[in-house]
Amino acid sequence: MHPPFLDRLSLPAVAAPMFLISGPQLVIECCKNGIVGTFPALNHRTTEGFEEWVIEIKEALEAFEKETGKKAAPFGVNLIVHPTNPRVQPDLEICIKHKVPLIITSLGAVSDLVNAVHSYGGLVYHDIIKKRHAEKAAEAGVDGLILVAAGAGGHAGALNPMALVNEIKAFFKKTILLSGCISTGQDIASALQMGANLAYMGTRFINVKESMADPKYQEMIINSKAEDIVYTAAVSGVNANFLRPSLEAMGITEELWSQTKKIDFGSELDAAKAEAQAWKTIWSAGQGVTAIDDIRSTADLITDLKREFKVALESQQQNYKTYC
Repeated sequence: MHPPFLDRLSLPAVAAPMFLISGPQLVIECCKNGIVGTFPALNHRTTEGFEEWVIEIKEALEAFEKETGKKAAPFGVNLIVHPTNPRVQPDLEICIKHKVPLIITSLGAVSDLVNAVHSYGGLVYHDIIKKRHAEKAAEAGVDGLILVAAGAGGHAGALNPMALVNEIKAFFKKTILLSGCISTGQDIASALQMGANLAYMGTRFINVKESMADPKYQEMIINSKAEDIVYTAAVSGVNANFLRPSLEAMGITEELWSQTKKIDFGSELDAAKAEAQAWKTIWSAGQGVTAIDDIRSTADLITDLKREFKVALESQQQNYKTYC
């Protein structure tokens, strides 16, 4: 099922909410240029600051629409729905107060949250890496599933995207988003060909001028290839993809990252602070780095993605004429 906001997009894509990377400026530029922009609520240290960001985004997009007469793409907020996150309820209340169009949930799909978002007309998309998680989210009534396939940045799964899409579409008839190594307009077209309704792009948006990424992080992405991505549970206790040079810079050897348990980053920090500290110095990225060789504005990147997407569709149409 296509998302109801599809007519407000110039490209069927969502810029994923990336921890410590996505902020108001990135979200605003994405939405102004026709793709969904999102950010994690926890990227601001307080709920009060999070609300300020939501207001900033809303006001900027309202001003854009007034000035141009164009509709901006909707924006979204990522909520970590897990007992260890004490902010989930107050942050949810801010989302309800400001009627945030899209809520992306991670680490738990809760029907009460889904119902609360539906009460004001919002949508809930939930990220999954396997069928069991997708079934639970479907039971909770989510509007879409984000299929995080092998090679994606962050907490990626290990399944091939074709297999994962086919498995989930067999029982889930709502919106499907595909994540994993999507860096070009051609990749977006391929995601749609595989059966997804939207492409979900993370790593490519680390390397834009509006991201909050350290310039050294962006440079490391430019200098990395797919083989430089390490899939390990050593950083957060859950398997995720990281840039090998950033692991090595912290003294984390292959012997350590091959472990299935989390490395102790310091007993003086509580669990949440230790996690945040780890992700500040150990940088995540997906195998899509192999197609990233620059840092440019979000507007310029989306312009190129649209052009590449159009060329890919035209090529597919030509192939259809040739073989069918």
